[in-house]
Amino acid sequence: MTQLDAPPKLGRKRDLTRDPEILDAALEVLSEVGYEGMTIDMVATRAKAGKATVYRRWDSKAELVIDAVACMKQADLEPDKLPDTGTLRGDLLAMIKPRTIDESERKLRVMAGLMSLIASSPELAETAHAAIVEPRLAVNRLFLQRAIDRGEISADVDVELIASISQSMVSYRVLMLRKAMKPEYMRSVIDNIVLPAVGLGR
Repeated sequence: MTQLDAPPKLGRKRDLTRDPEILDAALEVLSEVGYEGMTIDMVATRAKAGKATVYRRWDSKAELVIDAVACMKQADLEPDKLPDTGTLRGDLLAMIKPRTIDESERKLRVMAGLMSLIASSPELAETAHAAIVEPRLAVNRLFLQRAIDRGEISADVDVELIASISQSMVSYRVLMLRKAMKPEYMRSVIDNIVLPAVGLGR
């Protein structure tokens, strides 16, 4: 078994401030070429670091990828930075901004690049889900719960199901249809699918 093929070590204490350039470079390469096509050389070149520098910190490509995914930035999705417009539609539309769209699309491509690694190490699916999928689902749940609390929508709404609608449709568009996430598409999903699903008109 080669060093690159060694099984990833799980449960290591992660330093979220360590070597951000290398971790970010790993995500960029992963999103572009996938896990199988990714090499430590490619990451080192992108990060402008020596290959030995990378190997001193991570024993394998798998470990580097795990740390990179676990350290993905979630700054825009922190509760104190989320919009509170007073309506569900307003909150959802306020999340449609270039930086958020670009970051969401990047994360989806990272997830696609991880598929082969997850297939060989299913336990890594939890790490990927926590870093890529769950943060946006949590935002949608928060917006829906706010709408319930203020009486805008019924308390009988299936929050978990509705929260996943836009995420699922965006994933299909980006990963299967290979189309970009566009603001007008996001608005259409909100107005024509999400709002009617919770009993609100366009």
